[in-house]
Amino acid sequence: MSINPGRILSAPLSLPCGAKIKNRLCKSAMSENLGAVDHRPTSRLSRLYEKWANGGVGLCITGNIMVDSRALGEPRNVVVENESILDELTAWASSGTQNQTHLWAQLNHPGKQSPSTLSPEPVAPSAIPFEGALQKFFNPPRALTEAEILDLIARFAKTAGIVKQAGFTGIQIHAAHGYLISQFHSPHHNQRTDDWGGSLENRMRFVLEIYRAIRKTVGKKFPVGIKLNSSDFMHGGFTEDESLAVAEVLAAEGIDLIEISGGTYERPAMTGRTAKGQTHDGEAYFLSYASGIRQKIQTPLMITGGFRTSNFMAEAVADNRIDLVGLARPMAIDPDLPNKILSGEAYTSTVKPLTTGIPIIDKMALLEVTWYEQQLKYMACDQPTRPNQSIWFSLAKTLVENGFQVFQKRRA
Repeated sequence: MSINPGRILSAPLSLPCGAKIKNRLCKSAMSENLGAVDHRPTSRLSRLYEKWANGGVGLCITGNIMVDSRALGEPRNVVVENESILDELTAWASSGTQNQTHLWAQLNHPGKQSPSTLSPEPVAPSAIPFEGALQKFFNPPRALTEAEILDLIARFAKTAGIVKQAGFTGIQIHAAHGYLISQFHSPHHNQRTDDWGGSLENRMRFVLEIYRAIRKTVGKKFPVGIKLNSSDFMHGGFTEDESLAVAEVLAAEGIDLIEISGGTYERPAMTGRTAKGQTHDGEAYFLSYASGIRQKIQTPLMITGGFRTSNFMAEAVADNRIDLVGLARPMAIDPDLPNKILSGEAYTSTVKPLTTGIPIIDKMALLEVTWYEQQLKYMACDQPTRPNQSIWFSLAKTLVENGFQVFQKRRA
């Protein structure tokens, strides 16, 4: 059957809260690493998101905005704890909502996935350290007290209220990729014996209370979505059946959008690296899981990763398997990509794995992350992207700018 990707992907999407996204393309969250040293938003973030907004995307989701300055994923994370940075947030929101674009703030807490250089004693559901090679990058965590858990729930809600006041048009709760909420979901990382651990009902309580607190703060008509792991892809971790159960509960609570992802930094399925039990469905990662979850709930669904062609994007939407197409790395090298796709231009991704050919260097420096962060920085400084930039040039540039701190784990 012949399809028209531009027409299909141009259709607006109405969310359960009543908000409308103008088309079916989303710039999903990527770590920008463009915050100030004191964790304020910068003018570079404003310029970057203005480019994406004018590139035609319907929804832009920010990289990690942390809710606690004591718990960082990266040195230049933006942190929102109070209204002292309201002016900078307002400038960012004003730039990113141009052209009728939705701009959602992704709220996060890293839990024990905070590098040792940033967190001498990270916190987690349980005092379970990372295994294997990750032990070199992350200090062993201590278990959160119940009072601290309740404080974190309140922090998520307070941050949500501040970014709404600043002009962001929605919230995404980051509950994937091995961060704190994902840690609570996992029976491997969460071995608590109180009401926050044990059964799935208890393990999902943390995310449910965060959602309820945010919803109470921002109101029923303000979009609130979630990034949720389909699975951790690790023995004894969060399973697809458990993920489906969490999604069903959140759908019943009225969540507006579920972005499906998977994996952790111990099992990085979200990067496209093959993991046991993972299927790529030819193009998009996690599409089989999305098709299954669609049979249970009608909440809008989005997946990010692996889309290679505009035809396949449109087919996934036309077949009602997903409602939004998440684009990350393609948007890091071409901010005008949505306009091109929506105008009818045939699109085939040129994104490909980046490697020095020396696996230990690739793994330690996470070269793909830093290469794409450099592309974001070019855009943020009003420079053209460099799709053909050598990976060796990227590594040298990173070492000059950051020294050997590059050999630390980085986030997404």
